[in-house]
Amino acid sequence: MYKRVLLKLSGEALGEKNSTNIIDVDALNSIVAKIKLLHDEGLEVAIVIGAGNIWRGKVAEKIGIERVPADYMGMLGTVINAVAMSSALQKAGVESVVYSAVPEIKGVTIAYDADKVKEDLSQGKVCFLAGGTGKPFFTTDTAATLRAIETDCEAILMGKNGVKGVYDKDPTIYSDAKFYPEITYSEMREMNLQIMDQTAIELIEKTDIEILVFSMQDVENFQKAARGENVGTICKKRR
Repeated sequence: MYKRVLLKLSGEALGEKNSTNIIDVDALNSIVAKIKLLHDEGLEVAIVIGAGNIWRGKVAEKIGIERVPADYMGMLGTVINAVAMSSALQKAGVESVVYSAVPEIKGVTIAYDADKVKEDLSQGKVCFLAGGTGKPFFTTDTAATLRAIETDCEAILMGKNGVKGVYDKDPTIYSDAKFYPEITYSEMREMNLQIMDQTAIELIEKTDIEILVFSMQDVENFQKAARGENVGTICKKRR
């Protein structure tokens, strides 16, 4: 079993379908319960979550908002999601902290500091790493990869909605999509697979950190992935 992991979640995982609510209570509590299982097994957990349930770049384009302010709006969206999840975890009896790469909100978030995060993780606190990289033009994929490297995580657990791992094309559209139970970072980059952006891949392929991509629908997948079991796709430096 890994000792320390970074859990990468999409903001859409929290969203309520067919509703204007940005956070679905049942989805939030379900994810929190899964995180608590990992924590209770002694795993050190850092979390990066997106903001797709709150803000998307395509919306900014339609409105006419320029890229830089639009990206900052997305960063703030990740803070909202992180605070919501942290609050729910605290209610479930798990101590958690929200670190942010954008200016801290006193009493709510703490300015990101890799050394402080590592200290909190070693003390059993779940650490949310919000605000992306704090700079525009970088995705949460890149933020998750960078934070995993900076905080000495052994693996990135990437929970997905609707798919069980990495395919050569979108399996929800193409019935002949090829599934990869295992793939290297160089193969991901060469085939331009959309599981992560190219910047993130270039960062992680120089490390020994593994990425486990799996379906979030099965609650046991979180624990199995944390044990290093292949419940979807394992992405790594070499075969």
